[in-house]
Amino acid sequence: MSEKKQQPFVLCLTGSLGMGKTTAARYFAEAGVPVHDSDAVVHALYEGKAVPAIEQAFPGSTSGGKVDRAKLATMVLNDPAALARLEAIVHPLVSESTDEFLADAQARGASVVVLDVPLLFETDTHRRCDAVVVVSAPGDVQRRRVLERPGMTEEKFAAILAKQLPDEEKRRRADFIVDSSKDFDHARGQVRDILQAVAKMTRR
Repeated sequence: MSEKKQQPFVLCLTGSLGMGKTTAARYFAEAGVPVHDSDAVVHALYEGKAVPAIEQAFPGSTSGGKVDRAKLATMVLNDPAALARLEAIVHPLVSESTDEFLADAQARGASVVVLDVPLLFETDTHRRCDAVVVVSAPGDVQRRRVLERPGMTEEKFAAILAKQLPDEEKRRRADFIVDSSKDFDHARGQVRDILQAVAKMTRR
């Protein structure tokens, strides 16, 4: 009988809008660490598994077998009850995908994995983590990056920030912080340092 492989160390990665989390996730992947991207999973669900349930809960929110993200956004915008209905459909499916990812990583003998979760603390996903990495930058840097995005407005920026835990609180709850305000090499170096530190840590 083959011996059961040890569970990998679960490093969770988060950061507010415009903080550089996607870049940090890429650096972990470049270092050979399996990364589970919650946003990418949601995109896939909106084109597959979640479509029937979302259409049932929000009639007219899908077309051509896919969720029309713009239409759905207008249906849940400023409506906490509607957002809660959507989350009740999507979150369990994302959790299921995470379970599959972790089981696969364990089977392949990965020593560490990264769960990339934008709303890590807001969805209580941090309970699954052995350590948390928060990607952060000063507020003025964040603002400049976000407002440079196509279609972004001050109002949209404010609405998104209102749904996210403040950066200061995320930093307080982090085990590691990646400062993304400097150049890419600096951020890449911080990721390497985190992986070296994690190699000496035990799972929670």
